[in-house]
Amino acid sequence: MWSRRRTAGEAVLAVVMALLAAGTEELLGGEGWWLAAVALAAAVLSLLRRRLPASILIVTGGLAPLIPGFFVLLILVGWSSGRYIAGAGRALIAYTVAYVLNTAASLVETWDLQRALTIVFMSTLYYLGTTLAPGLANRYWTQRRTLLHALQERNAQLLRERVMVAGQARLRERQRIAQDMHDSLGHQLALISVHTGALEVDRELTGRQREAVAVLRNASVTAMHELREVVGILRDGVEAPADAPPAVTGAGAGTGMGTVGATGLPVRAGDASGRAARGTAGIEGLVEAARAAGNRVELRRRGEYQPLPPAADHAAYRIVQEALTNAYKHAPGALIGVEVRYEPDAFVVEIVNEEAAHPPRDVVSGGQGLTGLYERARLVGGMVHAGPADGGGFRVAGVLPYGVVEAAPLVDAADDFRQQSTKPVVGDLGPVTVGPADWTFTERELAMAMRGGRSKGGGIALGCGIAFAALVLLLVAGGFGIYFLMGSMQKGMIDPGEYDAVKVGTAEQEVRDRLPSGDTIATTGLHGKGPKEPEGSKCLVLMSSELGSSLESEPVFRFCFKDGKLIEKKSYEVTR
Repeated sequence: MWSRRRTAGEAVLAVVMALLAAGTEELLGGEGWWLAAVALAAAVLSLLRRRLPASILIVTGGLAPLIPGFFVLLILVGWSSGRYIAGAGRALIAYTVAYVLNTAASLVETWDLQRALTIVFMSTLYYLGTTLAPGLANRYWTQRRTLLHALQERNAQLLRERVMVAGQARLRERQRIAQDMHDSLGHQLALISVHTGALEVDRELTGRQREAVAVLRNASVTAMHELREVVGILRDGVEAPADAPPAVTGAGAGTGMGTVGATGLPVRAGDASGRAARGTAGIEGLVEAARAAGNRVELRRRGEYQPLPPAADHAAYRIVQEALTNAYKHAPGALIGVEVRYEPDAFVVEIVNEEAAHPPRDVVSGGQGLTGLYERARLVGGMVHAGPADGGGFRVAGVLPYGVVEAAPLVDAADDFRQQSTKPVVGDLGPVTVGPADWTFTERELAMAMRGGRSKGGGIALGCGIAFAALVLLLVAGGFGIYFLMGSMQKGMIDPGEYDAVKVGTAEQEVRDRLPSGDTIATTGLHGKGPKEPEGSKCLVLMSSELGSSLESEPVFRFCFKDGKLIEKKSYEVTR
């Protein structure tokens, strides 16, 4: 089924072919119903050339010499048949049959036994230039484009396989790291949890001491759950299920109480399972934990709640957690403001702390916290800003989108055979592009050809060489044809002065030696026209070097011989 664009294009092309065919016929003297019939035939043949390429080629090749208006149509059909005739053998047969019919029709149209070879030669040049050369060019171009498409698909497949192999290697490394974390950190956290649990029920502890031990136990339980989630993500690439049972039970677990660890950093106990709350829902818990540790923290919420994708929701939680951690370490005791805003187009979280009255010295910092926040935000399509605040202190702000940001596919499935995607694909192996988005189809194919193959430009060089050789061949054949035609016309043309110089009654051999032989294709169709020839005579018809009274008339000179003498000479105009 044709698309609307293809249908409109074919309709316009059919109308153009009809107008050109009818216009050519009218210039050559056609009129009335003949013009309408030629226009209709040209339009029908143009529309059917894709569906029946071989048949239309044969029909058009056979009719073109008889209907001069099919000249442009024959070029179009020859070009189209080169692409749409399936198989080299079938194309060879179709072009050969069309050539035979074209030559035969040319002989029938301008039959002259003495000039048969000349007619065949000129018909062959005509067929090569109008039919065979366009067909070969289009067939080569189609095969080249098909090959480039196959090479591009193969390259895309290799890139996908390369990404898969790299992904498998990363997965194995992540599994190894996860196993090491589980075996080392998990064991140590389990020991801390057991010992703090036993210490919590010691009767010699005071209430204050027992409360501090409970905080430590709760922190160790929460750390174990977080370690379990991180190990699950490293191993499987997904978070642990929400209904996962707690690894340790005991006093302080599942209370949901905000706590802080020994370094003053906040820890959120979370739900009854002992899991720490994640996402925007856990921001309030982080603030409560900070307040419980004696920090001054204010939380403000603005805008109507809108859900975030899981990755962005988790990134928002980590931004607040890291910003609070930095505030505790670098500005202990300073006022901290946390603002959560649900803007119409994005989620915004902002953490600002005042400048500390007595900044601590020798603060231990890995220097990777803010870098990790930048990367988290970038992966979900957001951004993070961190720097000094206007009135002193420090400010961390994150902007996260509500929608899910998906990576671009390696090959656009919506693109067809000829329009492969040029969008850049960003992955672990870097961007993979076919070319700038504003490149034309020809420029993209040229770039792909230059990249494909072992030797750069080898395919292009071969194709250009073939095209150049075909062009040179056509130019040589055309030049030879023009030279041959001009020489042939000299054999059938005289000046009016030469006509006047010949006298009736002169010997035939003397006249023939003085005049051209007239053995040329240029005089074909002039015999048998004009005044009646004398009985029993043989006449020589030549063209005049001067133009006729109109474009449709041809001035000719006729010399008739009988019994070895010139018995008559006539000058008249012939309508071809």
